[in-house]
Amino acid sequence: MNAPAALYLGSDWQNAREQGSRNFSSVAKAVRFAVEEVPPVSLRGALLVVDGQSLSGDAIHKLYQSADYPFPHKVNRKYRPSWTAKSLQIAH
Repeated sequence: MNAPAALYLGSDWQNAREQGSRNFSSVAKAVRFAVEEVPPVSLRGALLVVDGQSLSGDAIHKLYQSADYPFPHKVNRKYRPSWTAKSLQIAH
């Protein structure tokens, strides 16, 4: 998880290759960015290149879920409407 990595993102591999890679100082940082920050459509053609080996979107998710992943997972919060939004919904 400490090796440098190049991350290609796109809706398919051709699109990802055309956009070029984002370089990260570690695999863990690339995985965190791919899973927590990137829209899911961009992971369809994602490819993580580490030491000459390529990992697809599914493998990236597996790394994120592995016990070797060093960062805490991002907490996804559900939308909670404010009091004002609730009162507007009731009025309609």
